[in-house]
Amino acid sequence: MSNLSVRLSEFKTLWHLLVSRIDGQTHAERLNSFYGGQAAGYDQFRKRLLHGRCELFESLPVAKDGVWVDLGAGTGENAELWGERLAQFQRAYLVDLCQPLLDVCEQRIADRGWGNVKAVCDDATRFAPPESEVDLVTFSYSLTMIPDWFQAVNHAWDLLRPGGMLGIVDFYVSRKYPQVNRKSHSWFQRHFWPTWFAGDNVFLNPDHLPYLLDRFEMISLKENQGSLPYVPFCKVPYYILIAQKPG
Repeated sequence: MSNLSVRLSEFKTLWHLLVSRIDGQTHAERLNSFYGGQAAGYDQFRKRLLHGRCELFESLPVAKDGVWVDLGAGTGENAELWGERLAQFQRAYLVDLCQPLLDVCEQRIADRGWGNVKAVCDDATRFAPPESEVDLVTFSYSLTMIPDWFQAVNHAWDLLRPGGMLGIVDFYVSRKYPQVNRKSHSWFQRHFWPTWFAGDNVFLNPDHLPYLLDRFEMISLKENQGSLPYVPFCKVPYYILIAQKPG
């Protein structure tokens, strides 16, 4: 794709982000309304927005013949990040409520010939795979978009086998008084970023990370800040968490 085509695609996506109304009575309807006009350019625009995804998937182990569930999978680009290791999974479920994004995901699966990967239109708080337990659950910039985020975390716990792994990368803000050894964000960050993202129904919550660390055993945690496309001099906090359900 030429630089001009990339820029045009990005500006079209940016237009939808800034101007398009979000309509609908249910969460699924609102997702379809928001992403319907930008699904085709979704991946390209977010390469410079969603930091840490490659690092997360490069760091996660793959259980041979294991089962992976990606909750809030969108277009399924996360599956690309495994590279050849994706074939080691017995089954991978890419779960999302937004059908326009899943249409892109299904086309990606067909184009790549991934016989062990399935796109599923379902709620992250209710999805039930045929397997009774899974080996890995991931949330990649999706936990902040799930209204019942605490139930999504609890459901991930229920899905995982004892000793199963949880991988998350997402935006966040700290509490005013964070836990010991955790990052502390300024008053501006703690108030500006939740307001900024809420217009797109992305809700940065200071309780996400403490709740996750309370429920799961932490293996690694990185707290960082990343730039935003077309927003110079501003960096938004994000974290990369790898944790485990106690076995």
